[in-house]
Amino acid sequence: MGGKRVTSGMRPTGSMHLGNLLGALNNWVQLQDKYECFFFIVDWHALTTPGGGSAVGYENVGELRNRVREIAIDWVASGLDPDKSSIFIQSHVPEVAELHLLFSMITPLGWLERNPTFREMVQGYKIESPSYGLMGYPTLQAADILAYKGDFVPVGKDQEVHINMTRDLGQRFNSLYGKDVFPITEALLTEVPKVPGIDSVDKKMSKSSGNHIAISFSEEETSQKIKNMFTDPVKLRKDDPGHPDGCVVFAFHDIYNKSLLEGIRSECEKGERGCVQCKMQLADMMNGSLRPIREKRKKLVEKPEIIREILSAGAKKAEKIARDTLEEVRDVMNLPTREKF
Repeated sequence: MGGKRVTSGMRPTGSMHLGNLLGALNNWVQLQDKYECFFFIVDWHALTTPGGGSAVGYENVGELRNRVREIAIDWVASGLDPDKSSIFIQSHVPEVAELHLLFSMITPLGWLERNPTFREMVQGYKIESPSYGLMGYPTLQAADILAYKGDFVPVGKDQEVHINMTRDLGQRFNSLYGKDVFPITEALLTEVPKVPGIDSVDKKMSKSSGNHIAISFSEEETSQKIKNMFTDPVKLRKDDPGHPDGCVVFAFHDIYNKSLLEGIRSECEKGERGCVQCKMQLADMMNGSLRPIREKRKKLVEKPEIIREILSAGAKKAEKIARDTLEEVRDVMNLPTREKF
């Protein structure tokens, strides 16, 4: 793709679950063979909300470093390759903070007030007094992307609007200062599979809801979670006709066992398949798929210096690029330097 760059990040929520793996990370692994990729753990973004309970935020920073380490381990175990991608922690590139500050000087307040994500987060976290940092979240996000002159950000169709402000802010900067410093960032639309929680096909898997299966779970823990999955409430015995479209187990067979899906549907609807059999078959498929990731994860946990080295090397590469970007930004803004004022 002619050296095009992809940038993306995740909040440090700790060990990832299947929704993260199937919805984003597997796609990142594929992208690193096509683009120059920058993947970062957004620890500053984690501080824009209060946190509380098990969630990290500015009121609950005790688990922040551990959560960062856990997500980095999961990334590498799941296939992100430090020889192909820059993998690092957001705050380890201080130039991003400076670019965020400079962007904040030219960001119209109305853009931030109309941002739907701001309203959603205020309502979702029940925040009575939103912080300056939360309202400025999109400006920091733009700095995350444009510090590395990101051409694409991989998102699902429903998240495309989140990239619009980065594109608008980059174009506003270019127009104000008469030079195309930043590319026109575009959403790289990806097909995101619907990953339900273990309690309902209508709920997304999430750690906050406790309806998740973590990559870090053992095979025994995973099997137990599958045993507790919600199934058809009117199918009480094996020979009762089932309704697979409302069954969480069937939804996961659609992800992990596609080749046998029609047979599973037919057997369920005819009363030829019991729920216990269906769950155990799913457990075998899911655990088999996750086994290589978990084995690599175990080795990384045992040798924490590997992750430290990967994050350090990724930050050094990212910082060099961000430093070059900031020099260009300061120059077109005619900011005084120690040599020129």
